[in-house]
Amino acid sequence: MAVKLQPLADRLVVKPIEREEVTKGGIVLPDTAKEKPQEGKVLAVGPGRLSEDGKRIVMDVKVGDTVIYAKYGGTDYKLDDEDVIILRESDILAKKVK
Repeated sequence: MAVKLQPLADRLVVKPIEREEVTKGGIVLPDTAKEKPQEGKVLAVGPGRLSEDGKRIVMDVKVGDTVIYAKYGGTDYKLDDEDVIILRESDILAKKVK
């Protein structure tokens, strides 16, 4: 997916990874019972925030990383019929290593 957003400062655009809709016991969960995703793939990364002395602090994540983020962090946005979340780097809890 080509991202048509360029995040500013220490923000990034993440595509949430949806969880399974069926429980291990075979019960199908309706949308209202699903938990909000906390994992996603990074689609775009800003240049990083500026420190107090004006130097750019480079982001620790890059495009393509899979990250785990705060449950209610960020701003939901619909981009070309796709749901994405715009997060601050501080909302990222961890990134998955391969």
